[in-house]
Amino acid sequence: MILGYVAMLFVGLSLGLMGGGGSILTVPILVYLFNIPPAQATGYSLFIVGIVSLVGVFKYFQKGEINVKRGLAFALPGLVGIWLSRAIIVPSLPEEILQISSFILTKDILIMIVFALLMLIASISMIRGRKDKKSQGSPNLSFLAFLGFVVSVITGFVGAGGGFLIVPSLALIGGLGMKAAVATSLFVITINSLFGFGTDVLSRSYEINWFLLLVSALVALFGLFFGIQFAGRVSERSLKKAFGFFVLIAGSSILLQQLLGS
Repeated sequence: MILGYVAMLFVGLSLGLMGGGGSILTVPILVYLFNIPPAQATGYSLFIVGIVSLVGVFKYFQKGEINVKRGLAFALPGLVGIWLSRAIIVPSLPEEILQISSFILTKDILIMIVFALLMLIASISMIRGRKDKKSQGSPNLSFLAFLGFVVSVITGFVGAGGGFLIVPSLALIGGLGMKAAVATSLFVITINSLFGFGTDVLSRSYEINWFLLLVSALVALFGLFFGIQFAGRVSERSLKKAFGFFVLIAGSSILLQQLLGS
């Protein structure tokens, strides 16, 4: 369990150094180091990601970099998607979904496979790097709202922040510059993550270990503040690329483990 808290420290540290990406490791940490069942770990992850993101939101609000209107256009339809994932899809999945020969696809295995695939997509995004794109000027708010719903269903299912999906949506469809897209993405993640966890609390689908949650969030926040102090002293691009390769290896390992049942 101590190793798990140390890992949470690095989640916050990576967020502080790179401004994003670290939360993709929260679910694997909860599953493999804290032995939390995957369905429950996705809910726990939403709380931790939401709390850490909330701190970042205050920082961006002070700088005036968050576009509230376009953030809400993305986030509000996303609340429906989050509710759909947390209140209906995840609870209604049977423990054993299908069997192919000797392989049995269970609910927990499906969640970890989807999460591993999401890790692979996120790792490629970090390795390739993010190109600054100019604002499109005239945002397509209806399509942005649709994307908000779709992305929230996916991130709600796996308990991830999904910044690597939200940022390009806000930049390309929402018409925001990259700096505003990153800041607004954190605003969206905070709303969706805390709403998703709140849905789990109200549904009482599992018993919540508040001590584990609060300590994990506090440790991640400590890592976040520590990382912010050192941000700028190292190359963010090189750091994100190295972290991307780490996530690629971790995601590939989780995918193979789940598919091979080892």
